[in-house]
Amino acid sequence: MLVRRGACPLPPSAELREGHTWTGRITFRPSRYSSFKAFFKGVKAFIPLKMSDKVVLYYFNGRGKMESIRWLLAVAGVQFEEVYLTTNEQFQKLVNDGALMFHQVPLVEMDGMKLVQTKAILNYIAGKYNLYGNGLKERVMIDIYAEGARDIMEMIMVLPFTPPEKKQSQLDKIQLKVKDRSLPTYEKALSNSQFLVGNQLSCADVHLFEATLMLEELFPAILSTFPKIQAFQNRMKAIPAINKFLQPGSQRKPPPDEVYVKTVMDVLSHLFK
Repeated sequence: MLVRRGACPLPPSAELREGHTWTGRITFRPSRYSSFKAFFKGVKAFIPLKMSDKVVLYYFNGRGKMESIRWLLAVAGVQFEEVYLTTNEQFQKLVNDGALMFHQVPLVEMDGMKLVQTKAILNYIAGKYNLYGNGLKERVMIDIYAEGARDIMEMIMVLPFTPPEKKQSQLDKIQLKVKDRSLPTYEKALSNSQFLVGNQLSCADVHLFEATLMLEELFPAILSTFPKIQAFQNRMKAIPAINKFLQPGSQRKPPPDEVYVKTVMDVLSHLFK
């Protein structure tokens, strides 16, 4: 059974223009956001998206590798629908129809294309919606920081599929790695800058924000010795599109539970034999 979720609305600050496109230019109440003035100078207008354009995501009803894609689309103010995979038959049909080039999900339909491979999808969205810096040197730095954040998230993604007797050991490894290597690197990068790269919001900032939220779900006090990252989190939460995505009822997914794990194993049953 194919299950579709409704599209997320535009950020409340978006200005609708003639022809049903939106500029993505964000406006703020000075009294509320004055302390973030420098930060918001970097939250630039996104490339317009026609309201008639449809973006459809094919994945499980859960986070996994699709969640970072949801985050980027939400930050860019892009409406999207979701088709949830619940059976192996659905997955095999996508393969047989030629939709899954490498027989893997996520799958994203947008701009007349069927996009696969998570990193390629994220880079396409970032490039299209002005979340990928200015010039080749900024882009490679964005890639470096984004990859570091994805490394953190991928360690967390496998936890629900880890045998119970090995889960604590895996948690200890994650905590040690991020406290000794990952978080100090990001703390240093944010020591004299509002953003990880350049003077505007990029996909690297979005990925880091997502990764830190996931870390806090596991280790609530993990950011206590990283004040720059904490300040970064507060700035990110104040962006209207992000604030909206964090609210109950958005298309953001909760942490994976037993139902999610069972669904993934059912859909990908050919891999778990």
